[in-house]
Amino acid sequence: MRVLITGGSGFVGQRLCQRLVEAGHRLLVVSRDPEAVRSRLPEGADIRRSVLDFVDTPPEAIVNLAGESIAAKRWSDDQKKRLIDSRVNITRDLVILCEQLKASGNRPPQVMVSASAMGFYGDQGDHEVSEETPPHDEFAHRLCKRWEDTAREAKDFGTRVVLLRIGLVLDAGGGSLQKMLPPFKLGLGGRFGDGKQFMPWIHREDLVRAILFLLDNPELEGPFNGSAPHPVTNAEFTRTLAKALKRPSIFPVPAFVLETAFGEMSRLLLTGADMRPKRLQEAGFQFQFETLDAALADILG
Repeated sequence: MRVLITGGSGFVGQRLCQRLVEAGHRLLVVSRDPEAVRSRLPEGADIRRSVLDFVDTPPEAIVNLAGESIAAKRWSDDQKKRLIDSRVNITRDLVILCEQLKASGNRPPQVMVSASAMGFYGDQGDHEVSEETPPHDEFAHRLCKRWEDTAREAKDFGTRVVLLRIGLVLDAGGGSLQKMLPPFKLGLGGRFGDGKQFMPWIHREDLVRAILFLLDNPELEGPFNGSAPHPVTNAEFTRTLAKALKRPSIFPVPAFVLETAFGEMSRLLLTGADMRPKRLQEAGFQFQFETLDAALADILG
């Protein structure tokens, strides 16, 4: 089938595009600079600058992964607006595409899997979090809620909407782990603050498999937690990564240092949620990498 992907040239998107092509699907990819990303995508991908450029090539499915990195810059008011706009605007364009296709007599996409994030729940302390857990109201939650609410509008045009709340994505060559590895390899890694905050994580391969699973099962809709079944605290993550690299982890970063350096954005590092993939597992999805030990053994060799 024809699958439209936003964020297709990103860390998750590139692997997803590979798997879709291997499964025999046709790729429609949105990028502001098609020539710049062409070498990162499978041969034959149809790359266009705007979602609405695909109105003449109706997709049968959509995967929405676009959005500026939430941890790229300190959260000024302007940066908060950019973070919201980068997610909401392209998601709104996807909804408009569904509307235009239906209005013109074409069939709207059957399904849209739209990324969200573990930040939807805000700080949840140490209790287990499922898709039914009420959120804690803070900026990360409000950002994700705007994003999700916009995606849900596609339901009005007959498109099944899945909201995938993603944890830290782990694999070689990018994502969170790429930023963590240099200090840990030098023996300079350590926990953040008291280390008690939870870090839901997922191997990139399992995340891509989960997206394909959600595309392929027409009875599945609404929110799903995209994280491995066994989240760990920051202190546990630190110890496990250091052990995998055969390095010490004896240099904790005090909370006040992170708060001084990053302001409100430090909440990404100092708070978390014990997020569990309850609905994915109930639907029958099988994780290849259930534990952090297994994931890091695969990634680090």
